[in-house]
Amino acid sequence: MASTVSLACRTRMMWPVWLWLLVAEVLLPIHCHPHGEKSLGVPQPASHQLLEPAPTYHKVTPTITNFALRLYKQLAEEVPGNILFSPVSLSSILALLSLGAPADTQIQILESLGFNLTETPAADVHRGFQSLLHTLDLPSPKLELKVGHSLFLDRQLKPQQRFLDSAKELYGALAFSANFTDAAATGRQINDLVKKQTYGQVVDSLPEFGPDTVMVLLNYIFFKAKWKHPFDRYQTRKQESFSRDQRTALRIPMMQQKEMHRFLYDQEASCTVLQIEYSGTALLLLVLPDPGKMQQVEAALQPETLRRWSQRFLPSLLDLHLPRFSISASYNLEEILPLIGLGNMFDMETDLSGIMGQLNRTVSRVSHKAAVDMNEKGTEASAASGLLSQPVPLNMTSVPHTHAHFNRPFLLLLWEVTTQSLLFLGKVVNPAAV
Repeated sequence: MASTVSLACRTRMMWPVWLWLLVAEVLLPIHCHPHGEKSLGVPQPASHQLLEPAPTYHKVTPTITNFALRLYKQLAEEVPGNILFSPVSLSSILALLSLGAPADTQIQILESLGFNLTETPAADVHRGFQSLLHTLDLPSPKLELKVGHSLFLDRQLKPQQRFLDSAKELYGALAFSANFTDAAATGRQINDLVKKQTYGQVVDSLPEFGPDTVMVLLNYIFFKAKWKHPFDRYQTRKQESFSRDQRTALRIPMMQQKEMHRFLYDQEASCTVLQIEYSGTALLLLVLPDPGKMQQVEAALQPETLRRWSQRFLPSLLDLHLPRFSISASYNLEEILPLIGLGNMFDMETDLSGIMGQLNRTVSRVSHKAAVDMNEKGTEASAASGLLSQPVPLNMTSVPHTHAHFNRPFLLLLWEVTTQSLLFLGKVVNPAAV
């Protein structure tokens, strides 16, 4: 980490702050439907596939998942505590940025995200993000999900109209004029927008910047869903033990319930995996490593592992103990992204003149802030999900484990089911951290 920080510091000394990307998001899960039939990775029935062509978001969602797992593993090496970020937010804002780059730089950014541009040309990648963002933003009475992009451009700039049109058409990005010579006022303007769009859950998300800033590219995501069968708050134990590590135990509120959940134990990865459904088209995976096996589970986090889990879940009456927690995480990702292949974005010779005409600017800050609040609250949903689960194989036997006690660090993966997109990925090491 030391060498990475020093490299970033040298870069900032050599080149002024010109362009910042800010990603702010908030995750507010409330609770789940334990008898539902949604399942990750399950195809639509054949009759449905014959009636409708495959949506274009399927051209980007597998790559977003791969990118998320790569970034998570890098963060796990660098960050000792809680981890939380939104793969959809970060990948979409980086893809949007590539629109303002010439062809070779756009190729570098998209390939660094993991796209095979021979199989999926850049134009199809952008159309895939357009389809994904449009679908996620569709109104739903059961699921509150907002994704948005904004550009704050210095009022003295004359941005390229072609870029502004493409950014609005493909990513729904709105452009605002800003006075960066008054850094304090502009910072309040941007932070107020994030606070408003996330209902006050993400505040003061923008680091300080100076009058040499010319553009801020902003993304926010807000998610809120309710469990059909909420935890009974009167059964929550206020002072349960949570072993943060072998030496430290915390006293935290622990929610409890006995319900049917889709559940498995992965002997190969040494972990328990629980699938909890929300009302609406979302589900949550909670991964509980065996004691001392967190690094082994993290190493096993691969797309094929997720697919294997989705095929092996079985319904089981589960005695579930789950922490009630509220955590947040902030990162300056310009120190992390180069380690997974996105270093060209911070190269002094990177050309983003497609955004700002004759000006040649580089990215010097990628700020990312996320928050999650999980508690007992919830209301009964009025309609069932239209997505069918994969039938349980006839040769599968019942799962012998009936107890899941999340009293040590665990992983969370929150999915939107229709698009098969990974909205949030994180690790809870300290449920008491704010």
